[in-house]
Amino acid sequence: MGLLEGCRAVVTGGASGIGEATCRRFVDEGASVVVLDIDEAGANAVADRLGGTAVVADVADPEAMATAVAAAAEALGGLTCLVNNAGTGNVMPLADYPDAEWDRLLDVNLRGTFHGLRAALPLLRDAGGTGNVVNVASVSGLRPTRGEAPYSAAKAAVVSLTRSAALEYAPEVRVNAVAPGFIDTPLTGFAVADPAYAGPIAAGTPLGRIGTADEVADVIVFLASPLARYVTGETVVVDGGSVLGNPQVDAFLGSLLP
Repeated sequence: MGLLEGCRAVVTGGASGIGEATCRRFVDEGASVVVLDIDEAGANAVADRLGGTAVVADVADPEAMATAVAAAAEALGGLTCLVNNAGTGNVMPLADYPDAEWDRLLDVNLRGTFHGLRAALPLLRDAGGTGNVVNVASVSGLRPTRGEAPYSAAKAAVVSLTRSAALEYAPEVRVNAVAPGFIDTPLTGFAVADPAYAGPIAAGTPLGRIGTADEVADVIVFLASPLARYVTGETVVVDGGSVLGNPQVDAFLGSLLP
């Protein structure tokens, strides 16, 4: 038996990247999965490949999410897990962000997470104590990244929202988050393929390489599984150690070491 036997999960942003890897790993571990994405063709392709179900919705649309999560629960015969993975980003100086782009980034990354929680939590409460949520935050929400002010702000709010939901819905539902660092996905593929970018990224990571979507998905599997049955309200960093350094003193202290 797999770690997720009997799990009935909906994964937002499931058509690609970390979402697709999570869908695949969940199925590997015995779960039934609904792939939720705004990309209809991509969601259908993943669902067909995994023997799952696809539901099309924009996470930023509250009515669409309410309908989609209800449809997912009906297709699955109930809901035991939500993975709030859908997200988007951009890079520009803080003062250059127009209102529309600020709103877009918060609509998808923060409101989209809230919409998923609001639609799913009542259903997860009915799962007999096995209900759980894994939100996908980011290391950018734990420490700022230049050019990502609205994204960082939204992901920091996801961390806080995770704690609030964990507190409010215990003991019936566990709510945790993962905070990936720089991960090889379709959104970052341009940098991973260019040594001029990939080299410094890997060099700045204590484990010496760029992480994969499967490595994030494995942590999501753990948090959704009975192995994490006494874990709630936590954010697990999956970044190869990239947040550990202190650039202000690392170079100086490093010069003193053998």
